[in-house]
Amino acid sequence: MGVSSLIAIPSPLTTSIYLPVKSPNLYTKKLGKMSKIQCSLSVSSQSKTAQFDLKTYWTTLIGEINQELDRAVPIQYPDQIYEAMRYSVLAKGAKRAPPVMCVAACELFGGNRLAAFPTACALEMVHAASLIHDDLPCMDDDPSRRGQPSNHTIYGVDMAILAGDALFPLGFSHIVSQTPSDLVPEPRLLRVIAEIARAVGSTGMAAGQFLDLEGGPNAVEFVQEKKYGEMGECSAVCGGLLAGATDDEIRRLRRYGRAVGVLYQVVDDILEAKTMKSKLDEEEKRKKGKSYVAVYGVEKATEVAEELRAKAKKELDGFEKYGESVVPLYSFVDYAADRGFSFGESI
Repeated sequence: MGVSSLIAIPSPLTTSIYLPVKSPNLYTKKLGKMSKIQCSLSVSSQSKTAQFDLKTYWTTLIGEINQELDRAVPIQYPDQIYEAMRYSVLAKGAKRAPPVMCVAACELFGGNRLAAFPTACALEMVHAASLIHDDLPCMDDDPSRRGQPSNHTIYGVDMAILAGDALFPLGFSHIVSQTPSDLVPEPRLLRVIAEIARAVGSTGMAAGQFLDLEGGPNAVEFVQEKKYGEMGECSAVCGGLLAGATDDEIRRLRRYGRAVGVLYQVVDDILEAKTMKSKLDEEEKRKKGKSYVAVYGVEKATEVAEELRAKAKKELDGFEKYGESVVPLYSFVDYAADRGFSFGESI
């Protein structure tokens, strides 16, 4: 199934995953009503079949991560700030893509899930903080987020700013205080913290938001990579760092995560454009910032999505030696492109 199919998706429960293997055959897996992926892997020259249930994998992790987040951001004095923080961090509409990708990358290289959870939760805190700030009237001016009113719509601009400001350092503190020292050596932890700081800083997501506000249409690629690709890149890289992945593996994860992050946003923009009854006027285009759909149209954006899908999967080609552990990362790519199921019925 190509990305062009997402312009008119025949079924909300169907997608395809193409998993490169060492044998000459290219295996196609269908995600049906049970949301299971039938995979054929070539491991040590022996072919074997594995069944992977992406929806169960993802929703199970979401449940575990939500419990950790609930404990990590308790209500305490001053109550109003923590209520605003929890409102965004624990939003029911959150898909938890950054923490899930972090855990999947960590487990790919043999890392312990418990070792990844503190960083996974920190990534969700940082992600929520960035969304709170992005939605502000002085930024993207969005009144809703994740199926509910934006943070500033409920708590006011002043409290939303404070909630976002508080979530960033809380994420770093959570990594340091909650990561088991017997599972993750300190040097790895320092690299994780530095990676997150880079991703959200003036050369990362902040730069993307600036160009989204001030740049011209020719800044679209930079804006997409920085504003949306950075979180995917950071999430995949942090998982690899926690597990002790090699420098070459980290570079592959970096390119993979960035491609998936941008792909997810490009597809969001395509789906939104196709559901609109009329074309965006100039003011709406301005509000949409620098998206491929707003600048080049749906057809070009669809081509970009196909390229990003292929690019992300190419980066995973070197990981087939890890067998079935790589399947979740492959499946995220096709879910980002085809949206094969909804989380609404499970969360």
